[in-house]
Amino acid sequence: MSCRNPLQSLLSSMKQACELLTHDPEGGAARIPFETFSFLYSYLASIDGEISKTETEAFLQEIKEKADKHSGMVLIRHF
Repeated sequence: MSCRNPLQSLLSSMKQACELLTHDPEGGAARIPFETFSFLYSYLASIDGEISKTETEAFLQEIKEKADKHSGMVLIRHF
């Protein structure tokens, strides 16, 4: 039986979303607006069911602080 880490799966999905939704050139930072990142992350975490709302809010607060230093943009390296 394989062991599934819901947070790693979610972060992998978020990396792919950033790469798909960015306006940066291929190979760039793959930035997306915090609002977009927050919406997608919250939605995916809620349907996963294994990541608590408290964990989600704490993670998004940490990401927001990093994004605020980059004009409101989330970079893959932030997570």
